[in-house]
Amino acid sequence: MLEGIVRESIGKTTAKKLRRDGYLTANLYANGVENIQAAFKRGEFVRAVRNKESLAFPVKVGDKELNVVIQEYQLHPINGDVKHVDLRITVPGQVTNFLVPVVTHGTPIGLKNKGVLVISKKRLKVRGAIEDMPSNFDLNVEPLDRDQSILVKTIEAPAKCKLMDRADVAICGVIKSK
Repeated sequence: MLEGIVRESIGKTTAKKLRRDGYLTANLYANGVENIQAAFKRGEFVRAVRNKESLAFPVKVGDKELNVVIQEYQLHPINGDVKHVDLRITVPGQVTNFLVPVVTHGTPIGLKNKGVLVISKKRLKVRGAIEDMPSNFDLNVEPLDRDQSILVKTIEAPAKCKLMDRADVAICGVIKSK
């Protein structure tokens, strides 16, 4: 379980001091739940996110244990380190929007025909309760030839969930290389 500290002060100078000490700042929130300003060790946070098996993962902030989902994050413009993260607290039974990652596997046929695989949507917006959310959308890109793509409307939404992205948007496709 990822452990963090509660931030007493949410000012700019204290955030800079925390970042210098190896922390990243976080905001934990949900509908009907009081916001929590927290800080996590950067390395421990990255390890916890990479090793999670589902969309939500447990954190402990102060004396509270919560399940959270990454809603948004901010990267440092030069070195690419995570500076700040917004975590949505998962409330069982509450219907809300979640960003579910897209994972592709296979080698497209179009790569042999001088094509390049382009992934245009790394996460899909899905509306539903956290219990019904998939951990990711696994797409097989092997049958894609040049100038073919996988659209949002071809993805099967899980039971009790609804895809919120436009149906005619391409998730990934093979385009002609230059």
